Amino acid sequence: MEAKTLGIVTPRKPVLSVSARKLKDNAADWHNLILKWESLSDAGFSTASSIANLKTSLLSKEEIELESINPASNEKEERKHLGYDKELETLCEELQATLDGLTKIQMKMEKLSSTTKGICELENYHYGEESKRPPLFHTWPTTYFYEVSHHLSDMYRKELLLKRTIGAELAHTADRSLALSYLSMWLHQPYVESDSKLQLESMLLETGHRAL
Repeated sequence: MEAKTLGIVTPRKPVLSVSARKLKDNAADWHNLILKWESLSDAGFSTASSIANLKTSLLSKEEIELESINPASNEKEERKHLGYDKELETLCEELQATLDGLTKIQMKMEKLSSTTKGICELENYHYGEESKRPPLFHTWPTTYFYEVSHHLSDMYRKELLLKRTIGAELAHTADRSLALSYLSMWLHQPYVESDSKLQLESMLLETGHRAL
């Protein structure tokens, strides 16, 4: 009698549904976008600090010049001012480029939120009430993915508006205390709530990007 060799069958991971796979991809995209935001925001803070320092230096020199006007040195001082003005213009252009980059990131965040909402609507259309179907991953109902995405997107939308205001005002303020307040707001990002990282990590955990 011919012997039959039984192969060892390796259990296969369950195949994710289209909705689950898209939500998992979205969670990874959220992680990457927030990392890019933080990196760009840090670079913007460095540029904004340089603008504030240059403005302070300019104002200090102007005060000294007003106290001791020397006609013989006027031409030399004018050349210095032109140099400062050019440096300030370059820094402002750098800060605007940073703001443009942050805007693109926030637009992608809005798109992720919109896509997640579409997934919720599709799931509702196919399966009806959410209480009658199991979660796509562990515990989160599908609608909770949209709630978290919308919340995160709204935080960064407000933060972007604040940074745009700071970028517009920083180069024009003559008050050092006000400039320092602008820098503090840029750095601490008041509209990005303290639980945002927890929400992101929870989403990564739920979708399998983090080990349970």
